[in-house]
Order: sequence, then C-alpha cells, then structure tokens
Amino acid sequence: MSITEERSPGFLDRLRRAWRGVSLGPTEAIEPDLPKSDSVRLREQIDACLTGKGGEVSARARAADLGRAYLALNETGRARFLKLLATDYDVEQGTVEAALKTMAGAESDDDQRAARRFLRAALVPPRVRLLTQFNALTEGTKFLVDMRAELIRLAREDRDLKPLDNDLKELLASWFDIGFLGLQQITWRSPAALLEKLMAYEAVHAIKSWSDLKNRLDSDRRCYAFFHPAMPDEPLIFVWVALVNGMSDNVQHLLDVEAPNLDPDTADAAIFYSISNAQAGLAGVGFGDFLIKRVVGDLTYDLPKLKIFATLSPMPGLRAWLDEQRDRLDFTDEEAGELIALSGAETAGEGFLALLDRPDWHQDKAVADAVQPLLKALAAEYLVNQRRPGGRTARDPVAHFHLTNGARLERLNWLGDTSTAGLRQSGGLMVNYLYKLNEIEKNHESYTGDGRIATAAAVRKLARSLKPEA
Repeated sequence: MSITEERSPGFLDRLRRAWRGVSLGPTEAIEPDLPKSDSVRLREQIDACLTGKGGEVSARARAADLGRAYLALNETGRARFLKLLATDYDVEQGTVEAALKTMAGAESDDDQRAARRFLRAALVPPRVRLLTQFNALTEGTKFLVDMRAELIRLAREDRDLKPLDNDLKELLASWFDIGFLGLQQITWRSPAALLEKLMAYEAVHAIKSWSDLKNRLDSDRRCYAFFHPAMPDEPLIFVWVALVNGMSDNVQHLLDVEAPNLDPDTADAAIFYSISNAQAGLAGVGFGDFLIKRVVGDLTYDLPKLKIFATLSPMPGLRAWLDEQRDRLDFTDEEAGELIALSGAETAGEGFLALLDRPDWHQDKAVADAVQPLLKALAAEYLVNQRRPGGRTARDPVAHFHLTNGARLERLNWLGDTSTAGLRQSGGLMVNYLYKLNEIEKNHESYTGDGRIATAAAVRKLARSLKPEA
C-alpha cells in the first residue's frame, strides 16, 4: 500500500474524480512497474508538460494526465518515475554556462539585470516547473504532499532522489508559510470525516473509540489544528489540550473517560498532552513551532484565569539511548548489588535494562522502588546533558521541539504513562515542559543560539553522569 493510500483514506478516489474532466483524451496505459519501454512514453508526457503548448487549459490537462499516470503505478513504478525526474530533469548545465557567459559580458545596468534574470531562470530545474503545474490542479497540493511522503521514504535508500526531495520541500515550504495557515478549534460537532482523520492521524496516544474521541473533545478539553486553504479538509498538525487545576503528571488520568468534567472557567492550567503531524509529506516544513503559541494566545483570550501552560510529554528516545549506553550506566555498589539480585543478570547495567523489560515491572514494589531513583536520574541526564551526535541540540526529539519553542524543562513524572508504548519507550516517565509567557523568547534564543537548555533546578540536580567512554 502506498503512503498516499495509507495516510489519506478515500483521497485517491476523490482525486481521480476531480481530475476526470481535465484531460486531453485517452492515453495508452503504462505498466504499473514502469518498464523501460513505457518510461520513453512517460518522458514524452513530461516533455509535453514542460513545453507549455496550447495555453493554460492544455497545460493543466497534460499535468492531470501525467498525475493519473503516476497514481496508476505501483511502488516500483513510482520509484522509477521519481528517479526519472531527479536525474533527467535537473538543472541544465549548458543553459547555466550560457547564462554565466552572458552575465560576464553584460556591461550596462539593463543588460546586467537581464542577465541576472536569465541566470535565475537557468538555475531552476525543469522538474520544479513540472511540480508547480500539479499545484494548479484541484487537490494538486495534497497530491504533491503525498508524493513527497513517498519520496522521503525512497530517498533514504537512494541518494539520487535527495535533490528532488529538496526541491519539493522548498516549494511546499513557500506554499505552507505560516501566513497562509488558519487555526481552527475542532469540536464534537465538526464534520465526521474530519473526526475520523483525527482518529487515524493521532500519533502519540491512540484513540480507541468514538467515546474516547468524544471524551477528548468534552467541555474541559480542546483540540486545535492548522489548515491550509488548498487542503481545507485535511489537518496539517493538531494539538490536544486538557483544562485542569495544577500541572498534570499522569496521562491516563487525563484520558480517563470516567473522570468528572471540570468547569473550564475554573481551570488554571492548560496541559498540551499530544501533538501530531498529520501530513508525512510536510516533514521539515516548519510550522509546528507556531501552533502552541497560537493556541496559548486563543486560550488566554477565552479563559483569562489560565496561569499555567505546560505539556505532558513522552520521551520516545529514552529507552533506545539507555540500550546504547548499557556499558556506561553508573551505579553505586549497593545499587548494583540490588539490581543484580532482583534481575539475576551478571552486570548491573544488564540487570537494570532486564528489569525494565519485564511485563508490569512497575507493579512489583521491590523492582519499582529500586528502579525509580535510577531511571529518573538517567532520564534527567538524557534530557539535560545529552546532545545529538555532532551537535548542540537535545538528544530527544520531543525535547528539541519544545525547547526550540521556548519552553523550560520543568518536571519528571514517575509512571506518568503506564501504557504499553509509554513503558516500552521511556519506562513510564513523562515530562512537563513549561511555557512561561515572559520567558519563551529568551529560552528560545538561548537554546537555538548557544544550545543552553532552560531547566528547573530540581531536574538539573537529578542528572547522573555516565561512566567515561572506554
């Protein structure tokens, strides 16, 4: 199944219907895996799109025919299609050299300006002009977003596709500038098709049923999403908010369908407990950092009693990091002896990780008491002091997102998420990142400029260093 089909149920049928009336007529079918014999005909279609003969209507029709040809391909065929665009429709070296020669010979101001325009046009790959033709079609923007989702995956295995990915990313970044996006609150009264997409796209805490979804949209809950005018029925990124009193420390409590509702007018805290990117093809197109700030502004206006704006966040990279550092985990002799005795392992590091691998280990008091101070100390080390290899940014991707936004690392919460995923990824720990409105800009500048992580003193004191590398 393609990423387009997987991420956008029903989109392909909608797209085919939208493009049905935009065509130059029947075209000879292309085999799904795009063999060489058919790639020649496909190249002819691409060249016809780029020549622009016949005016705007004909250009749109050719683009629609080419788009239909792409949609009819299987995974192998789409990979070959994208490879053809990447390798055969790059910048034309001869045209660039001619533009440089013209530039060097230009003497008057008018000639220099004309030469610069010529050079700028020469540096634009023909494939970029082709991609912009798709954008002019109904549902064409969504078509390109899903095409890039496929391209991102394929480019991990084939570096020849990376320049095409960069071109498409730059186009999407210009089209999805924050100024074009609209913030909407999604409620239980929103269209059912949109609510279904929320359930499908939720990436942090799976929505189990319609009643679960209704609970997350109740009077003391909020959901906000960014939308683009070219994709009005498709959320780009969305965030879930719980209105509570005090800073929450357990996500199961927030998601409990049996919990009584709180009057939102009496709440003093807004807890952001899940953020999901709904469009894989927009990875790296930065607008997520604006979402929380926009939502904070709306909530502050609607509910002036709110004083605390914080997240309840996972640490998706913690357990993988612990596995990488198993030989450098540092324990006292007393701690090591207890870990070995409880686990039966030969070393304390192996024993510590083996205990975390046990099903329901957190319900065994002896194990939980031994693990708690060690896991919290190592998690603090991971969040406060560990960086991505060769860089100054936080090792954990969720931490990096919130720190870039100007949040402060505020608190670690023991057994904040006892779901299967929560225990597997971070031993059940969760994090509060605090958004203090008068510190957001300063924290953002410190982190993005110098790599300094704004951290509450209590968390910083917890951090336990690793053994030096052998």
